Amino acid sequence: MRILFVTGEYPPMQGGVADYTRALGQALVAAGQEVAVLTSDRASEAPVDPGLAVWPEVTAWDRSCWAALDGTIAGWRPDIVHIQYQTAAYDMRPGINLWPWRPWRRPDVATAVTFHDLRLPYLFPKAQLVRRWVTETLARSCRLAITTNPEDTTVLRGVRPDLVEIPIGSNIPCAALADFDRTTWRQRLGLPPAAAVLCYFGFLNASKGGELLVDVLAALVSRGLDAHLLMIGGSVGASDPTNQTYLQQVEDRIGREGLAGRVHWTGHLAAPEVSAAFLTSDLCLLPYQDGVSYRRGSFMAALAHGMPIISTTPAAPYPDLHDGETLLLAPVGDGAGLVAACLRLLEDASLRRRLGENARRLSERFTWDSIAELSMATYQDRLTFRSGRGSSS
Repeated sequence: MRILFVTGEYPPMQGGVADYTRALGQALVAAGQEVAVLTSDRASEAPVDPGLAVWPEVTAWDRSCWAALDGTIAGWRPDIVHIQYQTAAYDMRPGINLWPWRPWRRPDVATAVTFHDLRLPYLFPKAQLVRRWVTETLARSCRLAITTNPEDTTVLRGVRPDLVEIPIGSNIPCAALADFDRTTWRQRLGLPPAAAVLCYFGFLNASKGGELLVDVLAALVSRGLDAHLLMIGGSVGASDPTNQTYLQQVEDRIGREGLAGRVHWTGHLAAPEVSAAFLTSDLCLLPYQDGVSYRRGSFMAALAHGMPIISTTPAAPYPDLHDGETLLLAPVGDGAGLVAACLRLLEDASLRRRLGENARRLSERFTWDSIAELSMATYQDRLTFRSGRGSSS
């Protein structure tokens, strides 16, 4: 099977969709498939992975991307064109949304789209109506539509009753450096050896509760705890222009609370160093403003690292997420509830161990090998291929 991924971001660009596309591509290549990636020219220094071709040829995601995509299809002749979609990753431009819809030139190839996040970034009044239309047009126009989590499945089911839900995995495997030592890493990161360390992983934007992180830290310190917050990884990413503005809001709040010496920013790290930073921490706090979700790569990474996790009540039912067993939950926006959950975890080592073990066990359901296998089965079940192509070999 020859699969062409189309993505607005790809490493070394920083972003969840970038890392997802690479991880799934690697897993599909390992399973014997031919995979190529058409992406932004900003990924011109993409990492080299055996068997995974990367073509950073798209200069803009307006209608000019159609020629690049049509030309790649004509030259490489894939069985499937699979769009990895998140609005901000395409610079909030609708070119890719309308490519499979064009009535005057339907693509002569099986098309699929994975919606990584149906949230629509605010641009200007009434822009949301346009965003919703182009998103739904993409869902209707592709032959296969995929979501990654129950919330988005519920939202999109009315547009595509036949959509398929395939979860994402962790972009960061739990693989700390061979000589990892918790005390040494705390010293390296500027963390006191006996401090209560809360960690957060992922880019900051208004949906992720960055200001709540600061409020919780302030409340713990006011109770006399030597609490510190470790902000793991890059802070804004490559795609969403609103992230920088929100980062400034968070930094301003840190300054007003007098917490600059208790908030530690690692900046972008290699994967083994991200693992070390996780394992250096006592708990992971993810106060999402729209509820914990499998669409969040940061959450999936925390699961994979066996972290005791505190997050917010999901917007849709998650049968596998049990408050007090898989993680601790507080209502969205409930700062006092998050503080209480932190105190409970910090005071109960056995609870931290149990939550961590259950988190790691749950993460085993989301390996990239299993996601690749499910993706291939879905292609075969839901798509038809030209000229008899599309076999699993």
